[in-house]
Amino acid sequence: MLLADSEPASLTSPARLSKAQEYSLAVAAAVVTANAYYIHPIIGDVADHFGVSTAGIGLVPALNQLALAVGILLLLPLGDRYSNRSLTIVFTIGQCAGLLAMTLAQSFTVFAAGSTLLGFFTIAPYLLPAYASKRVAPERLGHVTAILTAGVIFGILVARVGAGVMAEYFGWRSVYWAASAAMIAITLTLPRIMEKGSRDKSVSKLAYGALLASLLSLVRSHREILLSGAIQGIGFGQFIALWLGLALHLTGPDMGYGTDVVGYLAGFAAVSVATTPYWGRLADRIGPRKARVGFCVVQTAGIALLLPFGYNLWLLMIPILIGNIVGPAIDVTSRMTFLSLEPELRTRLTTIYIVLMFIGGAIGSIAGTAIYDVFGWTGVASTVLASCVALTAIAVLGYRLYGDRDKAA
Repeated sequence: MLLADSEPASLTSPARLSKAQEYSLAVAAAVVTANAYYIHPIIGDVADHFGVSTAGIGLVPALNQLALAVGILLLLPLGDRYSNRSLTIVFTIGQCAGLLAMTLAQSFTVFAAGSTLLGFFTIAPYLLPAYASKRVAPERLGHVTAILTAGVIFGILVARVGAGVMAEYFGWRSVYWAASAAMIAITLTLPRIMEKGSRDKSVSKLAYGALLASLLSLVRSHREILLSGAIQGIGFGQFIALWLGLALHLTGPDMGYGTDVVGYLAGFAAVSVATTPYWGRLADRIGPRKARVGFCVVQTAGIALLLPFGYNLWLLMIPILIGNIVGPAIDVTSRMTFLSLEPELRTRLTTIYIVLMFIGGAIGSIAGTAIYDVFGWTGVASTVLASCVALTAIAVLGYRLYGDRDKAA
């Protein structure tokens, strides 16, 4: 059967990943992650094509994020019972189906439904770190997690830059044709990237219902996962709200730019592909919770510049650059707080973390377009700044409560 070979945990030590495998997994993470972000620079074009309002188009990314949260909750725990390799392949096939529905959609309802299906099956980016964490030395966990995170960032970068430019010259539907082709290619390649694991007799005996029920017991026994998940939920929500609001702001009457300019501005995310692995190594040295506090403070200072710089494209690049440098580092440090725990727990702890993350993303998707519709760019920038302040306060609380007791020696 497809899912017969479960992931190794306590009984068998899996082979270490090679450098080639680490970077191949990062490429796979880039492709499977990109799909949710093509909509960001082209959201105005899609709204115009289907004749929906600025606030109404926010339902597309919001339903995508909510469906992803549901998919994570229902499907990701299976990673502690079945083969991460086989599950990843199954889920990427589901993503292909959702993308093709969006590509061929002739109505807003079908387009939104395809986006929702896509979100439900976007599980692979969150299986891959757990898969890799079982195959690296503990002292390299932060570095390898950061490599995969850099792949995710690169996927988001390509999605947002590429979508903006392609839509400007070839129409928004060409974006989804290209995305569908990329997903089909990576689905066919994954069996060669990911090795089969040996059977884990201890975890595979858990029934599906028991796996889901175990999430509640894990929350009670590992309460820090709620704090780390809340930090990432707020961070991801503000990221979505900022970029949806920014796309509407830049292409609206106040600024008057095309979707290609939105894509070019998103290109600043390229810097985080290079910097994120360094921040991962820094967190390995000084501890993830301490590093997270510093990253949150820098992010708040940068986002504060959105208000005074918001109507000058060149000055707007400064807070965008700062956010792109430290935002992914906050995610890396939050993941490190639980990916250093027992291997057989990591996929389910990741489930809790990602569900909270995408609940935040869904709220940000609705808020970003709705706040812009009523209060314009000033409202979006003010809301994102307030969320950064809240995020920093929670990070400080996390450091005071838990310290960095699991910092690598």
